[in-house]
Amino acid sequence: MSDDGILEKAATKAHALTRGELAALIDWPDLDALFKAAYAVKLREIGPRVSLRGLIEFGNVCEKDCLYCGIRKSNANVRRYRMTADEIVAAAKRAKDAGYGYGSVVLQSGELTGEASVAFAEDIVRRIHEDAGDEFGITLSLGEQTEETYRRWKEAGAHRYLLRIETSNPELYAKLHPANHSWEARRDCIRALRRCGYQVGTGIMSGLPGQTTDDLAADIEFFAAEDIDMIGMGPYIPHPDTPLGAGQSLAGDAAKKRLELGLRMIAATRLYLHDVNIAAATALQALFQTTGANVGSSQVQMSSCRMSRTRATARTISYTRGSPALARLPTSAAAAWRGVSSRLAKNRCGTRAEIRRTGERDEDRSWAFGRS
Repeated sequence: MSDDGILEKAATKAHALTRGELAALIDWPDLDALFKAAYAVKLREIGPRVSLRGLIEFGNVCEKDCLYCGIRKSNANVRRYRMTADEIVAAAKRAKDAGYGYGSVVLQSGELTGEASVAFAEDIVRRIHEDAGDEFGITLSLGEQTEETYRRWKEAGAHRYLLRIETSNPELYAKLHPANHSWEARRDCIRALRRCGYQVGTGIMSGLPGQTTDDLAADIEFFAAEDIDMIGMGPYIPHPDTPLGAGQSLAGDAAKKRLELGLRMIAATRLYLHDVNIAAATALQALFQTTGANVGSSQVQMSSCRMSRTRATARTISYTRGSPALARLPTSAAAAWRGVSSRLAKNRCGTRAEIRRTGERDEDRSWAFGRS
């Protein structure tokens, strides 16, 4: 099949490509054509909408020791914090009452599995739900837990959950984590969340050491096979205080290529899955800031945004075609976000973007997620 045939096939029917064709799509030689096709599918399935949403990162204490993560438990250079229950509930109330049109709030922290932490989160969810009601969505991003824990949080009032698989390749996953971490256990958590009735989000990192284009194509197939509702993908950025990132840096052409790969993955995922929610990660924002990278034919410049993991809730702005809010973005930045089919969310902790999914399960798709 010709290159043009693959692009047309992808845009016409979801899940239509073979693994090889999907890999070719990720590596598409004409970046503008790839983005244009992705945006056309987004317009057809979603419409020309961009919305800003926020999150509450209520703690960075974590019991896991992932080799790439800056808040891994062995990193003694991290300044740890955790908000109190009253502070978290008050932040959620401010989000609901702020007048910016929040549809939901995300509660995110490092992973803690003890009963005290489980009960702490359960109490917070219940209090927010009792105050806000079912119309105000509660999204959790609190890591791997037992199915009983997920069910407790769901019964307390949570609606959605984000748990990134990081990679669909178990061998690559093993290189990113200590020996006591299991890819199969993480996948099983995603399936447990579905059984508990959550809308389920997951995602991967692109540009990992040893990762291939075939791995990335398999990641997109994984999203389809697991019937994922929302996808949050971010480029891998080395952290100097981690085993995987020590001694590495990401700058210049390498940073631009990493940014481009992240955008390629968003476009290819849109073209393969069509109507799924897609997020733009804080890592994308960081690379936009530091590179001023050429993305397709546009010089992309995103506004400044603090990347520190602090406590924050963000305002929400809705962007539609021709809106004054969208007009205030730099022209090239607005065009780039349209081209990768994103709904953008930004706050003091970073940037988030999401896509509204249409279809038979579209009764409530107001997503807001934590970091990728």
